[in-house]
Amino acid sequence: MTNHTQKLQNLMQRVNISSFKALSRDAAVSERQILHLRHGKLEQMRVDVLFKLSQVLKISLSELIETFSSLSCREAVNSVSPHSQLPSETEIAELKVEYQRSQLQLAQQREILTQEFQQSSLQLLESLLLQWPTAAQKAQENPQLAAIKIVPLVQNSLERLLQDWGIEAIAPVGAEVAYNPQMHQLMAGTAQPGEIVKVRYTGYLQGEKLLYRAKVSPV
Repeated sequence: MTNHTQKLQNLMQRVNISSFKALSRDAAVSERQILHLRHGKLEQMRVDVLFKLSQVLKISLSELIETFSSLSCREAVNSVSPHSQLPSETEIAELKVEYQRSQLQLAQQREILTQEFQQSSLQLLESLLLQWPTAAQKAQENPQLAAIKIVPLVQNSLERLLQDWGIEAIAPVGAEVAYNPQMHQLMAGTAQPGEIVKVRYTGYLQGEKLLYRAKVSPV
């Protein structure tokens, strides 16, 4: 099986596309189509798919075909469909319009998702946003104000946000736990797995994914 993966990766690198998944998203084509291109099955791909890929990779359609097929440009396009010809100027213009429309839709979807994410986060942080400026001002006016009165305001909002995102603390600050190099990061000294260490800064997990290791020190 012909493998054009390196050729495709070289073209992707020129336009700062980091993965085949990102290429699929930016070109609005399926990852299966990209797999066809990588495996030298260009003749099984539709012209409009090839055109979308060429636009994202910033090369001409003919250059894309010549790069990934041993056939000439016309032979390759004709092999896609026995009755097809190279796209006319009108067809190319229509493909460009369709490509631009899909790109606009993707941009709009990203903007909508970003706004929804921001709104949901703001709702979780509502009490902090509304009360923190007043609490901070009172603390500046009265340096004797006990910080313990302000801590719950921040802590409650943060806990709500973390809970909504499915993020859990590895261990509370001050806890003494068995040292696990995968979950804990030593701030100083040495410790063997299983030895007791004290948590100085908590770490976080999101499901099974480790976000931050807890910082610990030997007891």
